[in-house]
Amino acid sequence: MRTVILAIGNNGRQDDGLGWAFGEALEQNGLLAGEVHYRYQLQVEDADLIANADRVVFVDAFKGSLPNGFQWKVVAPAADFEFTTHALSPQAVLFFCEQLYGKTPEANCMLISGEAWELEIGLTEGGKKNLELALVFFIHPSPLT
Repeated sequence: MRTVILAIGNNGRQDDGLGWAFGEALEQNGLLAGEVHYRYQLQVEDADLIANADRVVFVDAFKGSLPNGFQWKVVAPAADFEFTTHALSPQAVLFFCEQLYGKTPEANCMLISGEAWELEIGLTEGGKKNLELALVFFIHPSPLT
């Protein structure tokens, strides 16, 4: 099964880098039989990137509190874009993949709670804790979450 992780964020803005940190942890520890791609934001071109994947996981930081520090959810294609296609939602990327390539990989979104978003490199302690919880879940999924 070909898995593509789209790690979204900006590691120069504290916990906005949680998506990238998630991808880096998987790569550094050999925990993924697939590819990780780092994005500041999703764009139309990402539909091409995921077209030949069996599974795609979108990972991003979340401004707010989530139960367990993260949220795992199924993502379905949807034409939910704004006035511009400069930055897209995971649903919109899947929609373009389906419309342009006739393919819809299995898709999930991992949102990880963050606490601070200032111009500073490094995650907060709370962000690190939530990242660890998200990684444990991803590696050993629990039916309760």
